Amino acid sequence: MNRIVTITLLSIALLLTPAFAQTPNPKETEELNSLLKELQTQQIKIAENQVKIDEKLATLAETIREARLFSSRGGR
Repeated sequence: MNRIVTITLLSIALLLTPAFAQTPNPKETEELNSLLKELQTQQIKIAENQVKIDEKLATLAETIREARLFSSRGGR
């Protein structure tokens, strides 16, 4: 008898649990959206900075290559 009562109570509790689910707070949702926008802005800036870094590295690599060419022609 106790088993049936326990199983019934657990079943009812499991069925009612989603009814008590927390609804999203509009303030929290707004805050989350602003944080996501800020994160997206930061990611765009990081991507732009990465492009600049890549360009500078390519320029530096070319300069080093040219310097090696000229130094090898120097007649050691």
